Amino acid sequence: MERVILHCDLNNFYASCECVRDPSLRDKPVAVCGSKEERHGIVLAKNGIAKAFGVATGETIWQAQQKCPDLVIAPTHFDLYVKYSAMVKKIYADYTDAVESYGMDEVWMDVGGWGIDIKKGEKIANEIRCRVKRETELTISVGVSFNKIFAKLGSDMKKPDAVTVIPRDTFREKIWNLPASDLLGVGRATKRELDKYGINTIGKLAAMPEDFMKRHFGKCGVQLLKYANGQDSSPVQKSDNVPQQKSFGHGTTTAKDLTTPDDVWRVMLELVQSIGSSLISCKQRASGVSISIKDNTLVTKQWQRKLDPPTQSAYMIARAAFELFEKEYSWARDVRSVTVTAIDLVSEDVPMQITLLEDHDAEQKREKLEKCVDKIRKRFGDTAIMPATILKNNDTNISPVKLLLPTGMV
Repeated sequence: MERVILHCDLNNFYASCECVRDPSLRDKPVAVCGSKEERHGIVLAKNGIAKAFGVATGETIWQAQQKCPDLVIAPTHFDLYVKYSAMVKKIYADYTDAVESYGMDEVWMDVGGWGIDIKKGEKIANEIRCRVKRETELTISVGVSFNKIFAKLGSDMKKPDAVTVIPRDTFREKIWNLPASDLLGVGRATKRELDKYGINTIGKLAAMPEDFMKRHFGKCGVQLLKYANGQDSSPVQKSDNVPQQKSFGHGTTTAKDLTTPDDVWRVMLELVQSIGSSLISCKQRASGVSISIKDNTLVTKQWQRKLDPPTQSAYMIARAAFELFEKEYSWARDVRSVTVTAIDLVSEDVPMQITLLEDHDAEQKREKLEKCVDKIRKRFGDTAIMPATILKNNDTNISPVKLLLPTGMV
């Protein structure tokens, strides 16, 4: 039985959410940007009108405004994006439980089954597209094909508010003339290498000998060769079969450079509050911690260390991160950006080796206390209880952001 895979992509997601929130923006060029004051002044997303002026994701606000003087700068509202993402995914769930998220604004769906062919899949795709538009005022592009790779390729071929079908019997005519870089897995570096050998279309990639691809591109090259020939059998992960989270990280670029160890400690302590909450919610502990420090010349360095025993205590993670910072950072320059990540996660049910009974008891008491604090914050808000160190002399204007940013930025 032929698989029927859909890839649904919310068009210009962040910017579209802002236009739904404020309808007066619909006919104007809009860019969703970070705060100038907090040095996040880059374009995170833009609508189609802004894109027509050449506004690009990742450039600074002033660069975007040079291209489009009438550009409307919209601040981020991540709570809004999460809300709309959940609304749309609820619609998807009405059609199948095989819904695999690919960031906040993209999913794969397996709608195949008895009596459902590619034409029926196209009909389902159009029904979903119309429902999303009617119920949320957002638009999606949908690719319909017999595998995940081509379904995603299809959703990119026609935007916005469209459905593109790539059937098995005509996929060569439909996609082999497209640039090789359109294929999932071909990033900038791979494109440069492919260009060296004149492999600039999907068709040329599909025609390459396997031994050539393996010799010059390794296993990834063989995988790309299979993708180009429609040989992708990877399943769509069901919503109740989501891979376990491997890490939790938060980072921030502060409004002012950090000039003292106390500044860095305060930032780290604030960043780990949400990390601890995430570990508690997922019933996991961190067996390691990683830090990333960017100085005021934009040079970034990273270090990591083990946590023994594993912990879900925000304080213990912050303390380990700060000890690592003090050990490794030379203070040749002031600090501009700090990121803390809890890594090597294990279930909280995994037995821990107890070294010193006194330390173990103290750790258990601290974790119990932080779980109580987490419950209070979930009920009354994140700032209901905060460490005094954070509240005292906090002039760094910290605004933590998740490391794994939603793909709606693009």
